[in-house]
Amino acid sequence: MNDSEDKFYIRLFTRGDSKALEILFMKYQPKLVNFITGFVKDREVARDMSQNIFMKLWQNRSQFRDISNFQAFLFTMARSTIYNYFDHELVIAKFMETQLKTPIVSDDIEEQLFATQLQQQIDDAIAKMPKQRRLVFTMSRKEGFSNAEIAAELNISKRTVENHLTAALTDIRQVIKLFIIMCAIG
Repeated sequence: MNDSEDKFYIRLFTRGDSKALEILFMKYQPKLVNFITGFVKDREVARDMSQNIFMKLWQNRSQFRDISNFQAFLFTMARSTIYNYFDHELVIAKFMETQLKTPIVSDDIEEQLFATQLQQQIDDAIAKMPKQRRLVFTMSRKEGFSNAEIAAELNISKRTVENHLTAALTDIRQVIKLFIIMCAIG
């Protein structure tokens, strides 16, 4: 598909033709996933992000009539999505870091109960992790070892340490999200 075909399909898509969006999706989504994966290092997350980009395009299609270079436009959206992803991940990581290092203290009984239950959920999630992941996480977050020190101590690569930490934080993040949802539901 060349630029003139892109423009033809963009014109149809901005008028509400879902088939045109599907054609553009089939052409550009694999490139977008590869681009995003290069940053987030998780193909499933990259797929979700690329699908969200196309969903935003569809929802706001009437605003995109003057796109001269669709691929450049998509990759600009992808960069913005990646920045937002890392901003969100940073906020969660800082929250978790604080929660894991800060003893739970509160004057409010209800708040203290919530915090205690959350800490218990986090501790349970850590206990259920595979042995190596749990060990890497504990050495990093509770004992203060650097990734290089953990790699040397356990005789594994620094990349493996990073992968274990990413997986551990993902596990804990899921537990926190589920706990908050369950508390909100009541």
